[in-house]
Amino acid sequence: MNKKDDRFEEEIVAELKADFKKRREERNSLEIQWRLNMNYLMGNQNAEITETGEVIDYGKQYFWQEREVYNQIAAIVETRLAKLARIQANVSVRPLTTDDADINASKFASKLLSSVNQENKLEEIISLGNHWSEVCGTVFYKVVWNPLKGKIIGKIRGKNIYEGDVDIVVCPPFEIFPDNIAANSLSDCDSIIHAKVYSVEKIKQLWGVDVAPEQVNVFSFDSQNTLGGLGYGGSAPQVIFKSKDNSAVVLEKYEMPSVSFPNGRHIIVAGDKLLHYGELPYRFGQDNNYDFPFIRQTAIVNTGCLFGSSVIERVIPIQRSYNTLRNKKHELLNRISMGVLAVEDGSIDTDDIEEEGISPGKIIVYRQGSTPPKLLEVPHVPTDFTLEEERLLNEMVMVSGVSDFMKYTQTPANVTSGTALSLLIEQDDSRLSISAANIRGAIKCISEKVLKLYKQFTVSRRLKRLAGGNGKNELKSFYKNELSSDDIIFDTENDISDTPASRRNLVLELLKMGMFADENGVISARSKLKVLEIFGLGNWEASKDIDELHQKKACLENEKFYEKNVDVEDIDNHEIHIIEHTKFLISGEYDIGEQTRKKIKEHIKTHKKFEKMEKQLEIDNAANNK
Repeated sequence: MNKKDDRFEEEIVAELKADFKKRREERNSLEIQWRLNMNYLMGNQNAEITETGEVIDYGKQYFWQEREVYNQIAAIVETRLAKLARIQANVSVRPLTTDDADINASKFASKLLSSVNQENKLEEIISLGNHWSEVCGTVFYKVVWNPLKGKIIGKIRGKNIYEGDVDIVVCPPFEIFPDNIAANSLSDCDSIIHAKVYSVEKIKQLWGVDVAPEQVNVFSFDSQNTLGGLGYGGSAPQVIFKSKDNSAVVLEKYEMPSVSFPNGRHIIVAGDKLLHYGELPYRFGQDNNYDFPFIRQTAIVNTGCLFGSSVIERVIPIQRSYNTLRNKKHELLNRISMGVLAVEDGSIDTDDIEEEGISPGKIIVYRQGSTPPKLLEVPHVPTDFTLEEERLLNEMVMVSGVSDFMKYTQTPANVTSGTALSLLIEQDDSRLSISAANIRGAIKCISEKVLKLYKQFTVSRRLKRLAGGNGKNELKSFYKNELSSDDIIFDTENDISDTPASRRNLVLELLKMGMFADENGVISARSKLKVLEIFGLGNWEASKDIDELHQKKACLENEKFYEKNVDVEDIDNHEIHIIEHTKFLISGEYDIGEQTRKKIKEHIKTHKKFEKMEKQLEIDNAANNK
């Protein structure tokens, strides 16, 4: 590299590091609040934010002071996470038109998304993202193309070349630095810096550059003796900064297209080294335009701020008052139970009383002629303590939207009607609807970016293992033109209220109404299988139901029609076989040639003949028995 290149590199590195420092200072107040939220969730609820912007604990002011923590925030967050965990990442792709090619392309794209989600363990990623979102108010997902994933397709200079594949990672809000924190969305930002700590060995492995190690401050956890009361102590975990050796901060800047840079800029810096400088790598925008690889998910939207807020921020003042009230109450109970002794100056050995207290049967020796020691009258605990305690708990419910019905799964004492209970559940779920909508929106954006990455980086035909319609894996060869649609829809409408119990109750109601039966009131074998699957009895005691085996046998026969004729056996359940073959014939999911179509039609006719013969035989046998 010549001197001109060295000067350019130094300018880019200095510019990016100065920009990062400025953004970190602008976002410092938000980061302090996130640290306080994490401390309160973990139980370090005596933490405070100082005027200098630090999270500290002042410690006990008196040795007898009660400083226990009665953590209601943890229960609130766990309840919200448990509800939000019901949201499934199952999405489908809607065809652009009713044309058969578009329909087949959308079905293939749906299977491709399902396969990518399983490979990247999207449900675990969303679960981790929900934790960050609930604690800090915001989380980001990053969808990128990893050239080191996939199968090896060749070698260049002794190094393996891979076909590449999609990577989906969670980015905590601590790692994301936008140019404008007052933006309403990522589309309103001109650039974003992603700052992440890597070991110098990892940097060498990924970018092939030796970087000098730095003293990097990272979040860690420690315990501090901040709890306890009179005569006992306790510790609470706390979030602290710790120095990490042999590491460096990698700054990755994504800059949107401008007049100076029509294709945007993608800059990566670590230490004083420029690791990468080029155009924006991903075309995620409308009409194949460049865009950021990030997706934002918020718990509660903050109007006029890119970062959302957490319910913890709302509950912290109430939690602090609740802890103070409970501790003051226990301090008063200590005075009542242990007593407060009044003695005349010099009349007794006060050191002995302080060390041992007033035990039952203890003899107190006082100076002759002095006033005997006596216990001061301590007032009883006022009822205002109990009333205030209940008021604070009710206020937590009102502010957080998590009622005792959700938190403890207890039925209210004054509610006995099933309809009333259903309304209570619906009201509780409605408070989570905004957070649930944000999660579903993030999942939809992730799916759209995954499909666009395959369109952009699939330069030749490639093989992908997909889930087949009959539960078997299949290898599919495809080209990027086959991914013609990215209109994502969800397979379920409302995962929050759609619980297994509610689904089973609905099926029972439909059974009573006869919705699964035919005109003769008979439930078909296929419908029975579906009902058993809903009730979780599809594979009861690990034994295969005979109807389920017939269904799978019919699906396997569908695959054989491409190669040869399939004979009808007298042991077949003809009703199930007719349904499965007909479904395969008219579904339009596969490209069935005219020759194969004739084979299937003849096969179905044979099944119908066998079925008619069996029914006639049953009628004849019944007549003979009479």
